[in-house]
Amino acid sequence: MTNWKALLAAPAALGAVLAVSGSAVAAESIESVSESNSDAIASDVVVAEPIQLAQVTSVSELSDVQPGDWAFTALQRLVEEYGCLEGFPDRTYRGNRALTRYEFAAGLNACLDVVIQLIGTDGLDEVRRLQEEFAAELATIRGRVDTLETDVAELEANQFSTTTKLRGQLDAHLVVPFDDATEVGFISGIDGGPSEAAVAGDGDIGGDEADATFEYRARLNFDTSFTGEDRLRIRLQASDDAGSLANTVSGLANQSGRIDGLEDNIGLDDVYYSFPIGNRISGIIAANSVVTDDFVTSTIVPFDGPSVGDAGGPQFYDLYQGGNSLGVGANIAFTNNLVLDLGYSTDNGNLNTPDGGIFNDNSYIAQLNFLTDGILDAAVTYIGSGDAAAGEAENTIAGLVNFNFGRFQVGGHYANTSVNGGDDVDSYMGGIAIADLFGAGNEFGVYGGISPVLSNPDIEPLMVEAYYQIAVNEFFTFTPAVIYADNDTGVGNEDNFYGALRATFNF
Repeated sequence: MTNWKALLAAPAALGAVLAVSGSAVAAESIESVSESNSDAIASDVVVAEPIQLAQVTSVSELSDVQPGDWAFTALQRLVEEYGCLEGFPDRTYRGNRALTRYEFAAGLNACLDVVIQLIGTDGLDEVRRLQEEFAAELATIRGRVDTLETDVAELEANQFSTTTKLRGQLDAHLVVPFDDATEVGFISGIDGGPSEAAVAGDGDIGGDEADATFEYRARLNFDTSFTGEDRLRIRLQASDDAGSLANTVSGLANQSGRIDGLEDNIGLDDVYYSFPIGNRISGIIAANSVVTDDFVTSTIVPFDGPSVGDAGGPQFYDLYQGGNSLGVGANIAFTNNLVLDLGYSTDNGNLNTPDGGIFNDNSYIAQLNFLTDGILDAAVTYIGSGDAAAGEAENTIAGLVNFNFGRFQVGGHYANTSVNGGDDVDSYMGGIAIADLFGAGNEFGVYGGISPVLSNPDIEPLMVEAYYQIAVNEFFTFTPAVIYADNDTGVGNEDNFYGALRATFNF
């Protein structure tokens, strides 16, 4: 075992060449003399006589080496364990001085002598014996390395893209109503979901729900980065026609409705490019599906994402259209905590008509965020529309807040929306969320509030949801929920309870 100890000590001894010198090291000096004129340049090289260094047996004998020095332990081993280091005649080490080539050679020679003495002939024979004894194992390892190199080369030659990653998500919903829900007679003004007519042209939403429903949404995201900090996203999406929660204003959160009126057909959803501008500004340019809350750094409330019902995300964002042809925005971080979000989007930026172009049929948003790693996150939001038609939202002023007490959060929002040709509409939502409940990545939440209805400010649809998001693993999330909805219309069955199960696959 002494030989093995010697073998293990060899690298440490060899390392001394970077910092130590041998028993007789020649100092090297060069003197250059330059004439004032450019015709002649003379230089003399003078090599000093060898310096006989002092033998030391303990690192403490070196007066300029202290226990607090970062390399003290290494020097101590080289002196006391391997005897591979000596000092200058004045018992100094001069560790901060540059190493000359002569010192390098002398130090290497001294340490090689130590290695040879430690290993000896018997040690070399032992190494050869071990090589022969484990020849089969070494050959197996060599073969595996060769196979890995071949596989890596094949992957590099046939990879999908050097810059693009494919990310997918599938959301599937099973929704069971506990009572029938008849058609309700108002139009929410929120795009998609139950606000679509049950029968084309009748102005109603929802429909009879005497039985369970099953819906899905599938997404494929192609994310490309050219600098490591930017992202070009192109998203393909297919979905059922959303309509499970007929008594609610906006339906399910992870359900986008039909694309271009073609149910179960793939459509182009997101097309945008986001990029940094310096250290504190990021920008985004979009050609499709980027509007209002797509521009913001955070929607503040903790239910936006884990909730099964769309009301878990602030619904005032969804009152505004745009983004189907152009979206531009920026996020400006004044400090690490204070961030301003700006965004502008339009639906008709690709139409060269009197009502088209990038300055018509638009919406714009400004949101000032106060974001911390502590107890409080908050934001104030202004959203406007440049050419709202009668009955559409003209502008919204909103406030959002979240108090984070570690795993326990309390959050909500309030919004006031002005309607063109109508009265103002108030909406609000609030609740609690508990993170990592009964497992890392899980979340339990309860929230409730009033959804906005632009067509009739006297109607105040109430929705309450309790959900429990279960992170089974990094690829699969399962979320059961109980939802209560009261559409407050006075038509048919105004309220209903729903049991919902959402399965989310990420790949």
